[in-house]
Amino acid sequence: MAASAAAAGAGGSSSSSAAESAGLSREASIIYRVRKTVCQMLHKRGYTIPEDDLRMEAAAFGSKFGNEMVHREALTVVAARTTDSTDRIVVFFPSGAVVAKTCKAYADTMQTMEIRRGILVVSGKFSSFARSAIDELAPQIVLETFREEELRVDITEHELVPEHQVLSDGEKDALLKRYKLSETKLPRIQLTDPVARFYGMQRGEVVKIIRPSETAGRYVTYRIVM
Repeated sequence: MAASAAAAGAGGSSSSSAAESAGLSREASIIYRVRKTVCQMLHKRGYTIPEDDLRMEAAAFGSKFGNEMVHREALTVVAARTTDSTDRIVVFFPSGAVVAKTCKAYADTMQTMEIRRGILVVSGKFSSFARSAIDELAPQIVLETFREEELRVDITEHELVPEHQVLSDGEKDALLKRYKLSETKLPRIQLTDPVARFYGMQRGEVVKIIRPSETAGRYVTYRIVM
């Protein structure tokens, strides 16, 4: 895991240097990488993200959001699921500390937008009262939280992270029926697992994990989110 973290860190450092050479300040280059990872994450979750956002270069980011001081509120991303345009998600980039009042304000904004799922990318302090406020908002409003440093790289692109595919309800039922299994017989993946969080997995969902195999070509396992 240490080697994995070091490799990810090295990749992030290289990206940061490239962004800084494009005219972004160090802070702006970090925010650029974080927002790009957010767009990639939503795309992998099945949301429609414009190509301009997915492939945005540092220079284009600087022109749109600023090369020095980036106003985080302008970074908001709204996306609809590819298979259902009414299923939308919004990502906020709050500046400074996040407290209970902050979460409730974002929840009010989401209700106005008629969006029930959101993500907060936190750069400052995140209070225990904020966590309690988020818990109280569920299930009417679901707010995920990520620390900014968690999104500086796309962890699913690392060579040591196998491919993950979240099964639909129909695919899950077919799997259990095919192998005559109950949910309790499946191996588990924790809701707090970094990859589970990246894909926004929900408790009770089943994920298909595909690993390379020298003998069989690939090795497939299934885990249920708990």
